[in-house]
Amino acid sequence: MKIVLAYSGGLDTSVILRWLKENYQAEIIAFCADIGQEEELEGLEEKALRTAASKCYIDNLQEEFARDFIFPMIQAGAIYEGQYFLGTSIARPLIAKRMVEIARKEKAEAIAHGATGKGNDQVRFELTAAALAPELRVIAPWREERFRKQFPGRAEMIAFTRANQIPVAATAETPYSTDRNLLHISFESGVLEDPWFDASSKEMRDMYKLSVAPEDAPDEPEHVDLAFENGNCVAVNGKSLSPLGIMQTLNKLGGKHGIGRVDIVENRFVGMKGRGVYETPGGAILHFAHGQMETLTMDREVMHLRDSLIPKYSSLVYNGFWFSPEREALQALVSETQRDVTGVVRLKLYKGNIIVAGRKSPKSLYDPQIATMEGDTSTYDQSDATGFIRLNALRLKVRAALKAKGRGD
Repeated sequence: MKIVLAYSGGLDTSVILRWLKENYQAEIIAFCADIGQEEELEGLEEKALRTAASKCYIDNLQEEFARDFIFPMIQAGAIYEGQYFLGTSIARPLIAKRMVEIARKEKAEAIAHGATGKGNDQVRFELTAAALAPELRVIAPWREERFRKQFPGRAEMIAFTRANQIPVAATAETPYSTDRNLLHISFESGVLEDPWFDASSKEMRDMYKLSVAPEDAPDEPEHVDLAFENGNCVAVNGKSLSPLGIMQTLNKLGGKHGIGRVDIVENRFVGMKGRGVYETPGGAILHFAHGQMETLTMDREVMHLRDSLIPKYSSLVYNGFWFSPEREALQALVSETQRDVTGVVRLKLYKGNIIVAGRKSPKSLYDPQIATMEGDTSTYDQSDATGFIRLNALRLKVRAALKAKGRGD
């Protein structure tokens, strides 16, 4: 039997790799998607092979991640529950997609992951597999009673790695868990499980990896110009860049100015609430700039229609339905809305804040000759508003008359 395991080299997946080999008498092929973890990937292949993997794939998917997953989501204005930029959520379907491809290439019977039975990731991995390769078996050790019985806590897992000489850097005192990619880094569990705990306090400064604390950011603001074509950012400060280059550039700029920190108690798909802290410096800038570009170029009713679908689209991403027909249908509508979202947005970055400093577009729907308040220079006839208001007030007057009649006025 062959199993393709989503492998990070951390404590959980290192233990799971060896456990799968022993309990399923299987050949384990480790897979790690390079989606922007940077130094976390150092020595990963050697570690996987030493742990008992027969092979280890480490595939650079950063450009695909930015182009085919992050950018379409930004076009949709997606943000979960008004705060979360969906950094972990949007990475899972890409990882699972590549796992399926490797499983088919290696003629594996199953894929496996280290997501717990309490979180969202298990759903995201498995819904993707169901959509792309329903014939594959999915193994989730954390949902197996025998696994949980053997490893009721981190102490037992650490003891197992030491007894089996599994190379992993972990201690029982690790105060939180992290997940990093090109769009963000997340922090959860441990000390963060107390929603009253202040994750922005001075003693937590070392937790953050992508951004400085806003109060430590430069005392002078920095301006940045973002150019858009059809709803996608194509250049920063006049320099044309690929989607990956855009994300890398904005991450550095945003991190320098303390942009994109979010602390949220969110509603997980499985039914419980969870507290997460996120750094999304580049994503926060891109989301804000894209929205500003839309204000200038999108028709009002088209914008309002798209906006009404943001909660649905965001939930589909969060809940793992990226490869569902309804998300693809929504994406087609989003693409249609973005045809004229072209131009340049100028932003001012300052101590955790993103401030709009200008917008311009060759496809602007803003007409100063109509909007101006300077008397006769406007092409808008203010007297036309009288009939407009009268017609819109008609149903209100009828309702008011009916109420008055009921009171005997």
